Amino acid sequence: MENTIDQPIHTQTRIGHVHLKVSDLERAVQFYRDALGFELMQRMGNSAAFLSAGGYHHHIGLNTWAGVGAPPPPPGAVGLRRFEVLLPDAGSLDELIARVREAGVPIVDAPGGAEAADPSGNVARLLAPPQSK
Repeated sequence: MENTIDQPIHTQTRIGHVHLKVSDLERAVQFYRDALGFELMQRMGNSAAFLSAGGYHHHIGLNTWAGVGAPPPPPGAVGLRRFEVLLPDAGSLDELIARVREAGVPIVDAPGGAEAADPSGNVARLLAPPQSK
């Protein structure tokens, strides 16, 4: 398992716990590890990976159990529209947004922060507590 990121995401980042269906595990790991800064904690072969902030066993589970190359759900289908990643303060949020942009990942402004989609179309809304802005 390779986990060689220079600046992992802030250790006080809060996200809860989410499992996401992805169509390409390696591209998804690259997005969550390299662009967002989550630490790769474990892999299950080529079918699943688990990432975290601050050394927790995992906040994000990624899997290809719906099939490698599976298409995203069609518009209007029932499912997760986005999940939120809460950074501890506005400075950490600004740093993360800059990191995502530097990685070449499209990112758009959203209420309270910004949104970026992984290669499978799962959207992460990046936020900081309102009082920190």
